[in-house]
Amino acid sequence: MFIVLDTEGIEELREIAILDHNGTLIYEAFTAGNPKNSHIRLKLKPLAEIVTDLTKIAENKTIICHYAEHDRQVIENSYIRAKIPIPKLKFSCTWQLAKQKYSNLTSYSLDYLSKHLNLKVKNRRINQNQAHTARYDTEFTYQLYLKLTMPDPTQTNIQNPFDSSRVDNPFQTHPDFQSVYESEYNLLKFALSQIQADINHQSRGTVIIGEAGSGKTHLIMRIAKELLNTNRLLFIRQPNNATSVLHHTYSRILESFAEKVSGSDLTQLELLIANSFINILSTSTKFQATQKGYEILTNLKNDSLSLYQRLGKEGTQKNLDSWTYIERFITEWWNSNYSNAGYSTTILAGIIRYCRYTDPTKKDLTRRWLAAQELEPEAAASIGLTNWQEDMSREEFSLEAIAVFAKLSILDQPLIIVFDQLEGLGQAHNSSILQNFGDAVKELLTHVPNSLVILNLFPDRWDQFQANFDGSVVDRISQYEVRLNRPSADKLKQILQIKAGNINLSTLFSPQELNDILSQNSIRAILNRASAYYRHKHNNIPLPDNLNISIETRVEQLESILKQIAQLVSPFIIDPEPDALTGYFQTQIAELSETYDRPTIISDTDDIGKLATIMEAFQVDLDHLRLGSKTLPEHILITAKNQVIAFLNLNGSTFTSRIKNFNQLTINHPDYQFHLLRDAREPEINGKVGKEEIAKLNHTKNGKFTIIDKSDRLNFELIYKTIIDIENQDLECLLSEAQKGLVTLQGDYWLIKLI
Repeated sequence: MFIVLDTEGIEELREIAILDHNGTLIYEAFTAGNPKNSHIRLKLKPLAEIVTDLTKIAENKTIICHYAEHDRQVIENSYIRAKIPIPKLKFSCTWQLAKQKYSNLTSYSLDYLSKHLNLKVKNRRINQNQAHTARYDTEFTYQLYLKLTMPDPTQTNIQNPFDSSRVDNPFQTHPDFQSVYESEYNLLKFALSQIQADINHQSRGTVIIGEAGSGKTHLIMRIAKELLNTNRLLFIRQPNNATSVLHHTYSRILESFAEKVSGSDLTQLELLIANSFINILSTSTKFQATQKGYEILTNLKNDSLSLYQRLGKEGTQKNLDSWTYIERFITEWWNSNYSNAGYSTTILAGIIRYCRYTDPTKKDLTRRWLAAQELEPEAAASIGLTNWQEDMSREEFSLEAIAVFAKLSILDQPLIIVFDQLEGLGQAHNSSILQNFGDAVKELLTHVPNSLVILNLFPDRWDQFQANFDGSVVDRISQYEVRLNRPSADKLKQILQIKAGNINLSTLFSPQELNDILSQNSIRAILNRASAYYRHKHNNIPLPDNLNISIETRVEQLESILKQIAQLVSPFIIDPEPDALTGYFQTQIAELSETYDRPTIISDTDDIGKLATIMEAFQVDLDHLRLGSKTLPEHILITAKNQVIAFLNLNGSTFTSRIKNFNQLTINHPDYQFHLLRDAREPEINGKVGKEEIAKLNHTKNGKFTIIDKSDRLNFELIYKTIIDIENQDLECLLSEAQKGLVTLQGDYWLIKLI
């Protein structure tokens, strides 16, 4: 923290003014009895009182002065004259900082630097006739200090502080001004406390309603940052396939469980299991009565998280015996408290296996198994689990699996299940997905206990959902309704200041520009407008046409152009920032690339849903084919192109049976081109018959088996995310403009050619 100070006086203090770090005048005084202050009537104080006030104000702060050595001497002399001990004061000098940053200037006086750097106070340049009063000089010293410490705009790698205006998921980190939506946040915490206090642990629904860019996902990020050490937060993006809404939800839940908790090396799932299992075992008199149970609990006393370190190294007999013993008692507890019917006991066994393994390969296999994916027989045997039946209902399985996690959370803390990016469900072609989504949420609230289910929605989309959903669904979803209204101007300004960091807003924007920025209708729009002004000022990027530029700003632009003409010999060449759409693509590709290797549940229904979303957005006619009663890979037929695109990320015998059927379909339709796609992150097909069927497909004239590598996956996800972001108004762009941008960026990509 710093203050800016200026003194007037030769040997001792005659006049002093102090600004705080926001540039606000917090202290001004004139020394009583000084002959040069005879005309002063206000703010006259004895010298001893002034230096005493200074001691209090300057405590633990850096004092910024121009030519600080002079001010330091005047202040020390004043303490001596007042017979008060000189405190330890820390000074920083803008005269010295200016010499370091700008070498070979003619002068480094405050007057010269203020003119050279075009500094302004209250929209006016420095006036020599008003200089050498403490308040006036302090105000320009403040502007000079900000100019000297802000990033150099000639450096092209300086990050635009307003560029990151959106939160894609709650596990990201963004600056957070917590007084914004504080009461709304407290309402969500209250809802969690009500679930925790409910002896029946009934789940509750909440709708967070706000316009695009109002901060709905940002509010969920705040919950994640503050509550992830106690509660598990599970984030689900928009489902895209009407046949697999619950399995989509469960897959995203598994991915969220794999997120590590800040300040810990453990994932959300590992924390949930450690806390719930220790609670189960420590309340089991039967477990405690055994020697082995007593030893295990003694090792874990007062530290449930040591469950993963104190049971012996993986592969040792001690580790095997301990986990086998724990699994036995956990299973007994489950069967006595819940039913062992259905999939729940088997799912519980898989959860225990996932947490007992530290070997990444075994952990990944168990995660795939938990997602109801078939494994190769050898792989399933290596983790001690049996493959699921191919004909089981993955929707029923997913609901039961989510319920298992929720029931375990009763021994920990309530789950927070968040559905976000739902705006696309309001599109006409998604009506069946919307209906099934409403039914799925009802099932969750009915069969999944101890959970706060949150839907993030635009106001008009919530109206549409209420019109489509059954009344009982609406009542359950909206037990708590949180509306995010536009914050006050003061709070919006504080958000901008937090984004700007140590750079004062008045040095970045004129009052007219700041008013224009703050007039936007949402937090994101305000940040985007600020970002546009910043790009314009620091990187010479033209402002969007809809920005009104004041006369003063135009004068400043003309001055800037004249200065550039005068400095044509300068070695600096400023590379312009990319336009907003190109910048969006670059940011998304970077984020997708960063998350590519994270634990991901890849499903055929999800991939085909993404492809259908892309095609329907660009109004491409779709159909699908049949092969009697035989099960085919998830696919779509693009009728205008005679192209069939299918996904097959399954394994084992399921892969073999479906590719056989696909090959037959390829033979039956010689006029169509068939493309069967598989993600490179899925296990390689090593079975003899499976490999033979791949070879058969590749040897047909109209069929091809393709592995989707990282580059292909990033391209595919970028196109899908662009469409979803436009639907959710996270990207302010017309679909036609985005299509042109994608063609420029990915012109050779197969999917772009199909569009």
